[in-house]
Amino acid sequence: MSRYFVEEAQIANGRINIIGEDFQHLKKVLRAQIKDEVTVCCGGFDYTAEIEKINDSSISCVITDVNKNFTESPLKVTLFQGLPKSDKMELIIQKCVELGVWEIVPVITERCVSRINTDKDAKNKLARWQKIAREAAKQCNRGTIPNILYPITFKEAVEMASQAELAVIPYEKESAVGLKNIVPRYEGITSGSIIIGPEGGFEEKEVQLAEDRGVKKISLGPRILRTETAGMVALSLLMYELGDVSNGRT
Repeated sequence: MSRYFVEEAQIANGRINIIGEDFQHLKKVLRAQIKDEVTVCCGGFDYTAEIEKINDSSISCVITDVNKNFTESPLKVTLFQGLPKSDKMELIIQKCVELGVWEIVPVITERCVSRINTDKDAKNKLARWQKIAREAAKQCNRGTIPNILYPITFKEAVEMASQAELAVIPYEKESAVGLKNIVPRYEGITSGSIIIGPEGGFEEKEVQLAEDRGVKKISLGPRILRTETAGMVALSLLMYELGDVSNGRT
């Protein structure tokens, strides 16, 4: 059954109005017919709906069932990703959405290879990245679409990340402390942050700034991981230790 995300404004009087790219996909790609069933997600709920009417620019569906979506983790993790090359960022977004990330914030650090030079460039990239997040959320039955935020500076990222109940920064020069050493003190938390460096890694002063704001410096093991691997590994470990990965499906 096809799965789509809609805004609250598209749901009214027991009906759902599907528009935009989802309308085009249903009508032109799937060749949707009257009485076909679709799954529509909004605000953490899954709506089963039957197509009632196919218009020139929208499809009207009658809601037949509503269930709470249980694929969202109780642990909301924000990934602060040092800006990598574009293709790597797309992979990071896709896989981290599948792993349950709550939101992703691109971060401009001192060693970033990739640069966003204009506001127009940033908006174009954000639109592309948000579309990738949306498609990944559809594929893995997410209850919400993680937001991809506007790029920020490293200092801004540290300030934002430090607001979480647990904030970590994986660093290749750290060897003594891993996640397992610190997670027992954080059982039951609902918010976490991960700060990942770009291709060139972090400057030592950046790591020190993070530590000064209470961000925990950790190791992800004896091997140096690529930037597109590090975020996925750290997120997987957090979700296993403090999220919903180790619990199985209910």
